[in-house]
Amino acid sequence: MLFAYPEEEIFSVSTAYNDLQDDRTTNALLGITEDHYAQPEGHFGLSTIEELELAIQNCKQLILQTPTKTDRMKNLVGKLVQLRLKYAEAKEGPREEDPGVKMVVGHHFMRRESKSSKHYCEKCNNVIWGVLQYWYRCNACGFCCHEKCLNLITRTCGSLKVKENPSYIIAICPEKGLAAQNYRCHECRAQISYREILSQPRLCDYTGFYFCDLCHWNDTMVIPARVLHNWDFDPRKVSRSSKQFLKLMPLKAVLRIQDINPMLFSFVEELNEVKKLREELLIMKRYFLSCRDALESKLLLQLRERQHFVESSDMYSFQDLIDIHTDALLPILARIHSSFAQHIKTDCQVCQGKGFICELCDEDEVLFPFDSIAIVCSQCSTVLHRHCYMRRNQKCPKCIRMNLRTPEALNSPKRTEKEDVSR
Repeated sequence: MLFAYPEEEIFSVSTAYNDLQDDRTTNALLGITEDHYAQPEGHFGLSTIEELELAIQNCKQLILQTPTKTDRMKNLVGKLVQLRLKYAEAKEGPREEDPGVKMVVGHHFMRRESKSSKHYCEKCNNVIWGVLQYWYRCNACGFCCHEKCLNLITRTCGSLKVKENPSYIIAICPEKGLAAQNYRCHECRAQISYREILSQPRLCDYTGFYFCDLCHWNDTMVIPARVLHNWDFDPRKVSRSSKQFLKLMPLKAVLRIQDINPMLFSFVEELNEVKKLREELLIMKRYFLSCRDALESKLLLQLRERQHFVESSDMYSFQDLIDIHTDALLPILARIHSSFAQHIKTDCQVCQGKGFICELCDEDEVLFPFDSIAIVCSQCSTVLHRHCYMRRNQKCPKCIRMNLRTPEALNSPKRTEKEDVSR
């Protein structure tokens, strides 16, 4: 026997059911069965890639139709991130993964067991009893959790953020306030307030957002923005996600100090010395590229731990700044600089033959562009003694000769005699 119900009543029941089963409803609307540990099987006769493309388009349409700042919107955005990750994995083709590794929103979880209980689950914030239960840890960012919490993780792995957008927030604690966050945790969207009945908000000094005590454990890290603007290396409190991101970023050469705070070079003497050494090392690199002995002895491999030093002189990693602050980098660079200079000026006759003689004095001293007593003309790259160049009012003799040979200078009626450039 069939029963008829009013449309309004059916709609209210359906809405309530959707609120309770929002996650499953989203999957049904997208045409997938969500599984964090494997790529979804093909549906409707489509391949995995085609199905994921269709699901991504459907998810984007649902996001446009959903009111902002709602739990449903958060759920849809999370689904879109997962779908894009699976789409990227599907395009790359099958990969040989360790059977013990589980993939969850970019994390590579490996099952662990231990005899201690020093770890805490970053999802439920409870102790992980390693003696009694298995637990999982991400090989990339160090995220730890219980086995039962794997399906509940929503925080994207920090390694994906490093891969997609390897850059720092260069504003010092860009705080917007709790009201801008609608009094909710920036990560898990739990309600936070200074009232005793709710979770107390905790400020992340790196992002400027407020987090709940489950997402912010009062960990401390050195903040890149404070170092770049104030040369301040005092650790500040950051959220768990910020800590994991900052721990993966130190070796990334993404800081161009000249664009962020050029006054830092005059404020920090050690930083300015490192800049000069790096510029001279790049000049030496040109000698090595045309020297067979230097290539065979692989002199440039002395900088293999800081490859960006060989590529440019203005890009720094955060670890470079930390090592400059602790006086660890400058002695290493000075030693490498000395070994490079010894090869060019003493050990290798081919490199010695590429030296310069100052045209402004009678000395026979061989000069090189990286010598402290030498200066390089910005126009013709001639190398001269610095004191000779300053005594001649910063006029390069080669540039003067070149200017006298131009058609305009040769046809000029005022040119009566050749200028004495040897004086």
